[in-house]
Amino acid sequence: MTRTLDGEVLHVVPPEELDDHDVEEELRELADSRYVLVCRAGGEPSWFERLRSFLTRRPIEAATLVSETRVEEGDEVTATVRETDLPGVYEATDLRT
Repeated sequence: MTRTLDGEVLHVVPPEELDDHDVEEELRELADSRYVLVCRAGGEPSWFERLRSFLTRRPIEAATLVSETRVEEGDEVTATVRETDLPGVYEATDLRT
């Protein structure tokens, strides 16, 4: 099943650095020679969203994307993603900045 996900890239792990990070074995195998992008789902939150998240004690949703495309930390991305067996981890089939 595919869906569209908008997010702000918080951290990028290039393929050559996967062994340098504490990455689950299943994610390492899924990523193989691709980038792992840790994103804040929904993009950069407004001050209102941050305040509401703090007051309601509901954290801002994070998502991990596996992508062929390299992006930079802080970039806003829109991705067509496919769910994986790993919770919160998606394969990006189309990624735009």
